[in-house]
Amino acid sequence: MPEFLITWLIATVALMVTAYIVPGFFVANIISAAIASVILGLVNAIIKPLLVVLTLPLTLLTFGLFLFVINAIVILLAGRLTPGFVVSGFVPALVGSIVLTLITSGLTMLVGKRS
Repeated sequence: MPEFLITWLIATVALMVTAYIVPGFFVANIISAAIASVILGLVNAIIKPLLVVLTLPLTLLTFGLFLFVINAIVILLAGRLTPGFVVSGFVPALVGSIVLTLITSGLTMLVGKRS
């Protein structure tokens, strides 16, 4: 259970930092970021695998680059489902997904969490 809480805290902080860096990303407060990180995790666990399977030929054709588009769609969906978390378009979602991944990876390495 503590590993789950650490992962959730890392995701929340990463979302707040991403909102600070990426124009078009907005998180109202820490509570909204915490809720958004839970919803983002649920969307990643439930909807993203379905999208990956449905777009597998396109993903293979683009050598995996289409996964960036899928990540942006997931972030846009999480933005629509979460009050206080707003993504103003596809480009901020695309850039935000890249920045969010980098920040989450960096924080995970900094904390030293073992997967």
